[in-house]
Amino acid sequence: MLPGTARQGKCRSLGLGTASEYLGLLDQRSLAMTAEIEDVKMTIQEKFDLTNRVAIVTGGVGLLGAEFCRTLAEAGAAVAVVDLNADAAKKIADDLTRDGYRALGIATDITQPDSVSTMVASVLSTFGRLDVLVNSAALDPKFDPDAAAKGIAPGAFEDYPLDQWNAALDVNLTGTFLVTQACVEPMLAQGKKGSIINICSTYGLNGPDQRIYIKDGKRVAFKPVYYTVTKAGVMGFTKYLAAYYAGTEIRVNALTPGGVFNNHEEYFVTNYSAKTILGRMAKKDEMNGALLFLASDASSYMTGNNVVVDGGWTAW
Repeated sequence: MLPGTARQGKCRSLGLGTASEYLGLLDQRSLAMTAEIEDVKMTIQEKFDLTNRVAIVTGGVGLLGAEFCRTLAEAGAAVAVVDLNADAAKKIADDLTRDGYRALGIATDITQPDSVSTMVASVLSTFGRLDVLVNSAALDPKFDPDAAAKGIAPGAFEDYPLDQWNAALDVNLTGTFLVTQACVEPMLAQGKKGSIINICSTYGLNGPDQRIYIKDGKRVAFKPVYYTVTKAGVMGFTKYLAAYYAGTEIRVNALTPGGVFNNHEEYFVTNYSAKTILGRMAKKDEMNGALLFLASDASSYMTGNNVVVDGGWTAW
């Protein structure tokens, strides 16, 4: 049970006056959803259709982020391509527009509240609403360039730089927090409905197998500590928000990709592939189906959960 002040704060954030009103809303929502189950008939194509919906994708110029932007656009959504790289975000948005889709590129530093607020305001001004948020922005592993000279493999825990640890927390956790906080406001205002998708990692579920970073018998690097810590945090954030928005139709889920091929060295591809049931790394478009499922009405009865697309990495 939440303390009284905490219950009151949550009720106010959901537009309710008291805890009893909140509990009443849960009962009303249950009845309303039962009615919808009985009355609304949708084809499978309609369930996956995002026509007239608006999506924000952070990290929109990344390997997966760019795929997610095109997937959502092809499904009918207007897409805001959000990234720190202004030119790249504009290019992806321009490419989508040229192909007949609605898109907007927005340069945003997700670690800065003012930048995030300006981004969300721009999306609302341009498209008028917000239905889907994909939190895909995250730092790639950055290794200490001086580590080798110190006799320590890059990314080693014993000498991992504090500034890189803090930078990763700022982007992967605080950035996700700030963007989500700003985006739920319009979702609440337009009927307490929306889909939030947090991109996690198999390394947020299990510790990294550092053996796959060995080449010709010599250690090349370590997967850095921040990656597992922040991705596990993203999973916790997902469950917290899903539970917090009980009584609404704001759904919060995670998508957990396995390793996606991105011109990796042959030794790494071999080592990684040996640990998957399917015997290979993922192609960059193989997360798109799961992403669309979570963004659309096809997953309307799913919240607080995680879709793992990892070729069987976590199954054995």
